[in-house]
Amino acid sequence: MKMNIFLTLAETSEQAMEFYTTVFPQTKIEKIDRYPKGMPYTPDSMVGKVLHGVLNLQGNEIYFMDMDKQQAPETSWASSLYLDLTSEAEFDDIFKKLADKGNVMMGPEAVGDLRKVAWVVDRFGITWQLIWA
Repeated sequence: MKMNIFLTLAETSEQAMEFYTTVFPQTKIEKIDRYPKGMPYTPDSMVGKVLHGVLNLQGNEIYFMDMDKQQAPETSWASSLYLDLTSEAEFDDIFKKLADKGNVMMGPEAVGDLRKVAWVVDRFGITWQLIWA
């Protein structure tokens, strides 16, 4: 079994995918399938939006899908993407980029034996936990 992350956003999937390619090195958009015209149960406003997107984030696949702004689920910090980072420079760079136009919930600060920890909600409402042990 393989587990992947699947994010449903309010018509911002493509922008989020493009943003993450600037935040994380060795990250690329692998695929974007778009809503076609006349798809059942889909408003015409969704034509051309992301029906199924795949972002390869350093070998980890994250799937994306847009939903109409009125129907999209709200994001919450109850679920977060947890990253173990290998250096302080990597931590600082990623933290700075995710925090830009986002919301820092905690940190960066030392917690127990961990040298730096931060909890950030990015500009797309996705919550990230950054750890540098």
